[in-house]
Amino acid sequence: MKICCSVISILFLSCSAYAENNQESKQADKAFPFYMPDKKPDRPLSASAARNYDNYLANRQENNELYTQFKYTKLKGFDYNGGDGTISRRDPSKIIFENGKYYVWYTYRNTEVSPKGADLSSDTVPSADWDLSEIWYATSDDGFTWQEQGVAVPRPPKPNVGWRSVSTTDILKWKGKYYLYYQGFMEASGKRGDDCPVAVSYADSPDGPWTPYNQIVIPNGAPGEWDQYSIHDPYPLVHDGKIYLYYKSDFSKQDERRGLVRMQGLAIAENPLGPFKKHPLNPVLSSGHETTLFPFKKGVAALAIRDGNERNTIQYAEDWVNFEIASIVEMMPVAAGPYVPDAFTNTQDGRGITWGLSHFTGVNGWDKNHSNLVRFDVDLSLDVDDRQMKRHNIKFSPEQHYKYGLSGEQKKRIQRQTEKLKGQQNN
Repeated sequence: MKICCSVISILFLSCSAYAENNQESKQADKAFPFYMPDKKPDRPLSASAARNYDNYLANRQENNELYTQFKYTKLKGFDYNGGDGTISRRDPSKIIFENGKYYVWYTYRNTEVSPKGADLSSDTVPSADWDLSEIWYATSDDGFTWQEQGVAVPRPPKPNVGWRSVSTTDILKWKGKYYLYYQGFMEASGKRGDDCPVAVSYADSPDGPWTPYNQIVIPNGAPGEWDQYSIHDPYPLVHDGKIYLYYKSDFSKQDERRGLVRMQGLAIAENPLGPFKKHPLNPVLSSGHETTLFPFKKGVAALAIRDGNERNTIQYAEDWVNFEIASIVEMMPVAAGPYVPDAFTNTQDGRGITWGLSHFTGVNGWDKNHSNLVRFDVDLSLDVDDRQMKRHNIKFSPEQHYKYGLSGEQKKRIQRQTEKLKGQQNN
């Protein structure tokens, strides 16, 4: 009896295995369906097809809440002195809505001449577009036309943090008070490694007056650490009842073949004036030229702009630390400062963003180097479904492609290669 049961069991298992293998074989023989499945199909997939389901928030761009196009609009209300390079506005903060209007803060430079580089800089001649700058602010009723209100944070007297320049600010609202974090330069940019730790000023109203803390709140790293020379673009959000301040640093050696590496870190504090503790996994983002983030669902989304292996992506970290690519996008805004309604609400249900301000650099050529503020619009919101923003495949004219043609040195290299081939053939 026991022998019969054993034989029956073996036969049953053999049949089950055969049926399973046969089913897998049929699935493998079956082509990928014409109508793309919303969920990952139960069939063998190539690495790329599997990644399409495993690595993104949706199987196609149109359904991805963290995919968008970027639309740009020229702003009204700002004068740039005819574009001669003496007036510049750049690096806008996040936008907040208070007192029935929008507020934005930004780097403002008004100098006798345009930037001339570190070697030619002086007390009145800027080395870079953000040198010899102050932090100004403007307000708007609609986000398109702005009224400049004047200085918010001037350069403090030497030797206070930022005596050379204060720039690249961002705003925090915390327990009824307002805090502006910014880079404080103690030397002309480009002299050594952009010595600019993070400073802060605070006020009871977004209109000020602003009181400088006159102390470094996030110091540069120790010698040999990735952020030893610079902490750029301080960007505070409120999460888990604490202040999560993201920042960028430039590091590694810069020479003709290898430029500076730019990555982003995180520092956390329970008080706006610190102490801020840098996260042990820093850098938490391996790409991006500036810091631009916003709460999204339980986590935080980040724009990885311009630099790094993962540039031109939008990334997401449910734990606010470990980011994964959520989408690949085009024409990202430079130094984006979005309107983030829930930036300071300690939300566990971030709703995303629909617009903000950024800047264009080198507007009239680099001999008149300055930057202009500009508006961008997106659909990175759970509350908006703008199908036009989900379109893709932007097309550029032939003239735009030719603009980025070969350099003179590259043409000479190609000519040498051709001459070498001709010589080898003749021999």
